[in-house]
Amino acid sequence: MKGTSEHGETSKAPLSRGVSKGLSVLDLILRFIAIVGTLASAIAMGTTNETLPFFTQFIRFKAQYSDLPTLTFFVITNSIVCAYLILSLPLSIVHIIRSRAKFSRLLLIFLDAAMLALVTAGASAAAAIVYLAHKGNVKANWLAICQQFDSFCERISGSLIGSFGAMVILILMILLSAIALARR
Repeated sequence: MKGTSEHGETSKAPLSRGVSKGLSVLDLILRFIAIVGTLASAIAMGTTNETLPFFTQFIRFKAQYSDLPTLTFFVITNSIVCAYLILSLPLSIVHIIRSRAKFSRLLLIFLDAAMLALVTAGASAAAAIVYLAHKGNVKANWLAICQQFDSFCERISGSLIGSFGAMVILILMILLSAIALARR
């Protein structure tokens, strides 16, 4: 009886190592997807502008992302998170090679959580401004500008998608790293 339980325990070790390696590969893939999401969001927001003629071609109304500090914050936070994700790729590759690395995985959990907080702050603040651009606020006498600046509003609304997607992916990466640590 004792020999069968020992045999069963040794047969689980390669399976556990394979699962841990699979989690590390999934973490690497999710990092690449989050890089694409944050980079696309930063580029889409950072290149957004629209100019409308008023009465003549010499008098124009212009809307740019840099007119609103919140949207500038959004671009900066997405750029920082994208840079962090790029810099964390080698560490993620190390986890594929050495699946038993505990300290570096714990470090990634903390840094991923910090980047999650940063991208959440930027995306949430930008979402509030996008909402005001679409709906306005009658009590504060803020008019909705999306009726005039369609292209501008479509681009700033679309840039939120990549950022909120990166938030979900960062949550999944934190959970995957925690699962990989718990399996040890």
